[in-house]
Amino acid sequence: MLFTCLLLVELSLEAVESQVAGIVQWVRFGAELISILIITIGIVVTAYAGIRLFIAGSHKTFNEIRFTFSRYLVMALEFELAADIIGTAISPTWDQLGKLAVIAIIRTFLNYFLGMEMKEEKKELIEKSTGAR
Repeated sequence: MLFTCLLLVELSLEAVESQVAGIVQWVRFGAELISILIITIGIVVTAYAGIRLFIAGSHKTFNEIRFTFSRYLVMALEFELAADIIGTAISPTWDQLGKLAVIAIIRTFLNYFLGMEMKEEKKELIEKSTGAR
């Protein structure tokens, strides 16, 4: 009787874990989809600004356009990192954790350097706007 009860508890825990793992995969997919949408929107916005700059001689500079696109990339990287973390939330293996660590390091460095570049470009844009007045 005790063995049967323990077996039923273990089976129900496996069923719950399976359900949670399915939900986690959907959440991960959602985060990756949001990242793709952010990048797509960034491409459209940047392409539109670039075309306006090229055709109409818009007042925006190339650095302003790059700055705009960089903001989209940084946000997308955050969602991608979140998706990777979520993906290893349920019973991660050492292999998965190692891959996550490498991915997290790479994406953190990308984020850091994009952030630094954005700060530098923002500083240049502010200097140009105050110098032009």
